[in-house]
Amino acid sequence: MPLLLYPSSACVPPPRALLRRLSPPPPMAAVAPPPPAVRILPSVGALDLPPPPPPATDDFHWLDLFAFLNSPADTYHQIPQQGGEEEELEAGLELELERHAEVERQRERARKAQHRRLRQRQVKAETEAWARAAEEYREIEREMLDRRLAPALPYVKSLFVGWFEPLRDAIARDQDVQRRKRVKHVYAKYLLLLPADKVAVIVMHKMMGLLMSSKDGAGSVRVVQAAHCIGEAVEREFKVQTFFQKSRKKKDQGENDPALEKEQAKCRKHVKSLVRRRKMSDAQKLVQQELELEEWGTEAQVKLGTRLIELLLDSAFVQSPADQTPDSSPDIRPAFKHVLRQPIIENGRLKKKHWVIECDHLVHEGFESTARHVDIPYLPMLVPPKKWKGYDKGGHLFLPSYIMRTHGVKDQKDAIKSVPRKQLRKVFEALDILGSTKWRVNRRVHDVVETIWSRGGGIAGLVDKTNIPLPERPELEDPDEVQKWKWSLKKAKKTNRELHAERCDTELKLSVARKMREEDGFYYPHNLDFRGRAYPMHPHLSHLGSDLCRGVLEYAEGRPLGKSGLCWLKIHLANKYGGGVEKLSHEGKLAFVENQLLDIFDSAANPVDGNCWWINAEDPFQCLAACMDLSDALKSSSPYRAVSHLPIHQDGSCNGLQHYAALGRDYMGAVAVNLVPGEKPADIYSEIAARVLDVVRGDSLKDPATNPNASLARVLVDQVDRKLVKQTVMTSVYGVTYIGARQQITKRLQEKGLITDDKLLYDVSCYATRVTLDALGQMFQSARGIMAWLGDCAKMIASKNQPVKWTSPVGLPVVQPYKKYKNYMIRTSLQCLALRREGDAIAIQRQKAAFPPNFVHSLDSSHMMMTAIACKEAGLHFAGVHDSFWVHACDVDQMNQILREQFVELYSMPILENLLEEFQKSFPTLEFPPCPPQGNFDVREVLTSTYFFN
Repeated sequence: MPLLLYPSSACVPPPRALLRRLSPPPPMAAVAPPPPAVRILPSVGALDLPPPPPPATDDFHWLDLFAFLNSPADTYHQIPQQGGEEEELEAGLELELERHAEVERQRERARKAQHRRLRQRQVKAETEAWARAAEEYREIEREMLDRRLAPALPYVKSLFVGWFEPLRDAIARDQDVQRRKRVKHVYAKYLLLLPADKVAVIVMHKMMGLLMSSKDGAGSVRVVQAAHCIGEAVEREFKVQTFFQKSRKKKDQGENDPALEKEQAKCRKHVKSLVRRRKMSDAQKLVQQELELEEWGTEAQVKLGTRLIELLLDSAFVQSPADQTPDSSPDIRPAFKHVLRQPIIENGRLKKKHWVIECDHLVHEGFESTARHVDIPYLPMLVPPKKWKGYDKGGHLFLPSYIMRTHGVKDQKDAIKSVPRKQLRKVFEALDILGSTKWRVNRRVHDVVETIWSRGGGIAGLVDKTNIPLPERPELEDPDEVQKWKWSLKKAKKTNRELHAERCDTELKLSVARKMREEDGFYYPHNLDFRGRAYPMHPHLSHLGSDLCRGVLEYAEGRPLGKSGLCWLKIHLANKYGGGVEKLSHEGKLAFVENQLLDIFDSAANPVDGNCWWINAEDPFQCLAACMDLSDALKSSSPYRAVSHLPIHQDGSCNGLQHYAALGRDYMGAVAVNLVPGEKPADIYSEIAARVLDVVRGDSLKDPATNPNASLARVLVDQVDRKLVKQTVMTSVYGVTYIGARQQITKRLQEKGLITDDKLLYDVSCYATRVTLDALGQMFQSARGIMAWLGDCAKMIASKNQPVKWTSPVGLPVVQPYKKYKNYMIRTSLQCLALRREGDAIAIQRQKAAFPPNFVHSLDSSHMMMTAIACKEAGLHFAGVHDSFWVHACDVDQMNQILREQFVELYSMPILENLLEEFQKSFPTLEFPPCPPQGNFDVREVLTSTYFFN
């Protein structure tokens, strides 16, 4: 059918008098599309143009139209000249472009100025924290002297103020004594490096922080632990100040100052000359400033720390409340005591007698309000962390930062320092990506947390602020009843100590949230453990933490949900609600959320005083955050355009077993852990629970007289469920022992509260553990085979007195740190202390048992790093917690594709073959067993498995 064109048709090209004359292109030449940024000129109809003649419609063809559009410009009607209108349009366009460019320049200047301000604040936070605290105490002292009245201070801060002056003076006197001595104590040169007021603040805050974070809540800490922590804090502060001063000096003199370089070269030459002439003392003095930045070592830290603890014991006192008679003398007593703890049995282990620093009960009572007044090191950063470029080059601006948490193990440090930087490129890049993700406090969730906490806690996973009541002594002096009462009393006191420790931990988390609440955003620099798993360097409030931490944090940058993002937000909410909903298909989760919309809206609008549907979730605060986000979106005029700051999680399905199934190409194992596509998610925990229940039911029907397990099975049969076996299944591939598995199952049975007799509880736990581990062995035979092969290889290497070493798929050198340690005694000013140092002998059994789980951890960390790099290249904001990957809701589909592609890429490598080859090169005299046989599973099936990560 011929194409009809009329004068009013949009297909008719306008006259082109303003176009430069062009030679006609060859027939059917491809015409380049116009550039995207085109200035829209006034409508052609606004000009006085003669109408184009109507085309002949009887024989018009699309080729005629193509030839018409490509005809020379002079064949078109000419536009009459409009005087200076063209020049005015061009001038206006140039002016508008210049104005737009100026706006962009102003924005860039404002952004840089804001970054400079934030960086200055970050530098002060890292370099002036202790100095600011000391100045605050001095200011309070001046105020007290001027007014002759103590200001109204929080209880613990009033203690700090009371201790500060006598402790500072004691340290200053000791510094003066050590300066005058010809033969100084070992700790003297370290004690003299910082001002007395700054050292006093470090000692007070560190001691209170250690006592407060004690897991048993007993208000005591081992002397050696406290001394090491305080000495390490003094060393860190000295290094921060030295590095800061050097950086400022270098900046003032210029990066490439020829005079400075000449002076440094002259100094190096002089040092070499002194060494050649054997004038070692002169050479040491010359390089003393450089040597001061070397690590002090544990022995020096402990000796300094014990001396400072001794000064604290002599300077810090507390006074009982004013309930004494006027004639009685004030009850003033030491705030801390040096106490010898007798041997006790705790969790089945004998604790030898040891010296501790114990605080007075008046100090202990104030711990729960102490957190906001205790300095917290390594707070989240206000600017992006420095990019990693080496073992100690990256992370914080001035605080000492190390890429690996070696805990003093020399082999690990040497391994990562010895490899070329190019080999670690992916590791550095992945850590930089994790550190560059910008977070902020979710203020609405934080408000809810603070409200519940102020009302006493006890709901939504928050610890109760009240202790459990202690049992009363029985009236009758029956020995059995008295013994039961003693056990109950001991258990209640232990529970109260644990509750106290949990309350202190919650206060620390909330203290950080309060400090960071008003910030537009902050960052978490990351580093690694020796296996390659990444961790935020901040210890308290981070996305690695509990449900409370994760619920209070969100991305600082929001993104529109989009259609898929809205669906993923609903799925995320269902997952966080839990209670079996997380095992449903995606369609089932969406239907669950649709049916609960009224409860979701109520939770978002009235989270504390409403129906509180969200409180019953397995992860209540994360569920509440999702309720608020979903409610905002659905109540907006355009839900798809609603901006979401919530990170959506995609978690591996028992990720350790996923890696074993991929390593062994085990089809049966792959089906069990969702490597193979399925209509709904396979649940390995429910499968194992079903197998355990079948065995227990069978045993319960047997005769107790002939089968000792029958009576235990009858007690257990009604308590077998998914939750009972989940932790044991999850940790089985990470080397959990029989004892560890028994303790896990015992804890689950205690939570149910149906077995009150301790002896029966122990016997039932042992039985349940045996049945659970047997069911695991039957279901994952391939994984067991690989674990056995890895253990055999490790045993052969360790028998040569060598640690097991390997290189992860992303190039990270991994060294297992398990050696036999030697104890040795050092004399300090307070007491003799026993320290440990690495011996030369390898711990063979630990090397063997730890290698399979450590190797799998190095694989899951490699998968996370590969995914992080690919997500960054795709423009996604990525965060990761081991086998849980997080992005914005709108980006979940893209990340799901990426993480599957990276998993396939990872297991397209011959991982076990490469490991065996590496072992054979390192130990050519050993005959290692061949790699385990592989199954027929095609790892590319992961690409279409919906529930691989979900």
